[in-house]
Amino acid sequence: MQKGNIGVTTENIFPVIKKFLYSDHEIFLRELVSNAVDATQKLKTLASMGDFQGELGDLTIHVSLDKDTLTVSDRGLGLTADEIDKYINQIAFSGANDFLEKYKNDANAIIGHFGLGFYSAFMVAKKVEIITKSYREDAKAVKWTCDGSPEFTLEDADRTDRGTDIILHIDDDCKEFLKESRISALLKKYCSFLPIPVAFGKKKEWKDGKQVDTAEDNIINDTTPLWTKKPSELKDEDYQKFYRDLYPMADEPLFWIHLNVDYPFHLTGVLYFPKVKSNIELTKNKIQLYCNQVYVTDSVEGIVPDFLTLLHGVLDSPDIPLNVSRSYLQSDSNVKKISTYITKKVADRLQSIFKNDRKQFEEKWDDLKIFIDYGMLTQEDFYDRAKDFALLEDTDKKYYTFEEYKTLIKDSQTDKDGTLIYLYANNRDEQYSYIEAAKSKGYNVLLMDGQLDIAVVSMLEQKLEKCRFTRVDSDVVDKLIVKEEQKSEVLSADKLEALSAMFKSQLPTLEKTDFHISAEALGENAFPVMITQSEYMRRMKEMSNIQSGMSFYGEMPDMFNLILNSDHKLVKEVLDGENAECAASIAPIQQELDATDARRKELRKTHEGKKADEIPTTEKDELSDLDKKWDDLKQQKEKVFADYAAKNKVVRQLIDLALLQNGMLKGEALNNFLKRSVELIG
Repeated sequence: MQKGNIGVTTENIFPVIKKFLYSDHEIFLRELVSNAVDATQKLKTLASMGDFQGELGDLTIHVSLDKDTLTVSDRGLGLTADEIDKYINQIAFSGANDFLEKYKNDANAIIGHFGLGFYSAFMVAKKVEIITKSYREDAKAVKWTCDGSPEFTLEDADRTDRGTDIILHIDDDCKEFLKESRISALLKKYCSFLPIPVAFGKKKEWKDGKQVDTAEDNIINDTTPLWTKKPSELKDEDYQKFYRDLYPMADEPLFWIHLNVDYPFHLTGVLYFPKVKSNIELTKNKIQLYCNQVYVTDSVEGIVPDFLTLLHGVLDSPDIPLNVSRSYLQSDSNVKKISTYITKKVADRLQSIFKNDRKQFEEKWDDLKIFIDYGMLTQEDFYDRAKDFALLEDTDKKYYTFEEYKTLIKDSQTDKDGTLIYLYANNRDEQYSYIEAAKSKGYNVLLMDGQLDIAVVSMLEQKLEKCRFTRVDSDVVDKLIVKEEQKSEVLSADKLEALSAMFKSQLPTLEKTDFHISAEALGENAFPVMITQSEYMRRMKEMSNIQSGMSFYGEMPDMFNLILNSDHKLVKEVLDGENAECAASIAPIQQELDATDARRKELRKTHEGKKADEIPTTEKDELSDLDKKWDDLKQQKEKVFADYAAKNKVVRQLIDLALLQNGMLKGEALNNFLKRSVELIG
């Protein structure tokens, strides 16, 4: 029997492994089973080359549990005593002191980079035994034992068959790894597609009302998963079945891409387009990354472009190491090439579906839209490809490419400055009357109701030639696309003042909402009152919800325009009624206002060019009194208008109709409107 110390100067390295890798301690099983697969694969290679003449026999790897132990057994190469000394005692810890310092903040980088796969066993075991016999002729079986200190023993063992058993005596704080359900789940996660059969326990069957073991091994993996086969060998049903196996609860995928690259890097895999409508974050991390069929991670940011993390499926590349670290991904040239390649393949697949079956593409557009929008917003090279197959949908559910839509609207929707105006709505029902008004002018209206559309609108304004996107409720229809210089205001100043004061006095107080009132001649058939919202301010507020650094826009009040149609008979009747009832009360107030204003102007004229200390105090005081009197008179005048408006049910009814049309009439105000409507009808 040989005793010795592992080649490491740190007194006790195993607690360090445990501490650094604790968050990932379940990967010990992946590492040990992967090592068993490697040993088996190497033996198969030697046999194929004629360097191993013996019978391969059953190569199944067995994972088994006992009361206090977990064992991984293989019939691979096995190890001689010299190989144990070389690989287990020496190489793994050749750079121990250096790596402890260098990688203390990057747990993922430790295992693998220093041959530490086997030593991950000490994250969960208080003692590890290796019983092994090499495939080489005349090799003796040996047993290596270590209890987690740098000391080990190496002695002869009683084993007739080649291969290796690694026996873990599970530590008291890791008893979860002695549970069948836990090990079964880990094998499913990490080992489902390993290329050598892996057995865990026996298959079960129902007998006398309970489950009992059969004599047949329970093989937990598919050694030839779908992505390792040629597309020509596979049918649609095979791809769909594999998707169901990966994601049992998901809807059927839209379609898929089979990847198979040999140069300049190795990459295989199948990527599926899932049905994605919203909640981007919830659908990420569904691509599984493998290295030679060994599961690595489902966090593939950096390997695939951000927008492609919305896809589902499997990628397998031996060029990405088992122990992926962020710093590695950012610097590795193969990873960048893989990312570029996948972007191109995805774009090519979408392009071919669009070209070969546009009807199918349009039917799936609602599911594809968020994915393609996200790609165009975040990946310049994807936009360059996608601009030929990305679609715009109008409110009549017709679809157009960017170029087709430009051709459709350029004659009717170009304004006086030569800018192409893209009109859009983001809710077909809520903005129905605005959409209809635009359509009656011969305009087409897009439906932009996706959760990324506010950002897409801004992007398209940058990308497309001389254009502007305008929401259909951002102005009266005649001002949405200005074809010629607008005529000046139609109402006289005193009538506009009266109208504004009356309607302003009856507007309900809405939290964080401001209204600006104006009057325009919109024709007698247009609505008497309309509410619009400035495109710029509304868009800034919407962008503040999805873009950091714009939150101050989110804090600003919503600013709406209440536009009174001076051509409408109801607005005219309100004005005529005010004039008949209020003229006598307004006249003396107006006389005083005019006299007060005339004196204010006279005083200010005499003060022109003078410094503050050159103006007599009496005149300053008089001007201050006049300003106060002016404000008081204005308030008196507005009160006369407000008192009249409060009695005139039509004023409040028109306001409420406009609020109702925009989904802004709620609670008590809505209840009052309903009561008033009944009274007016009665």
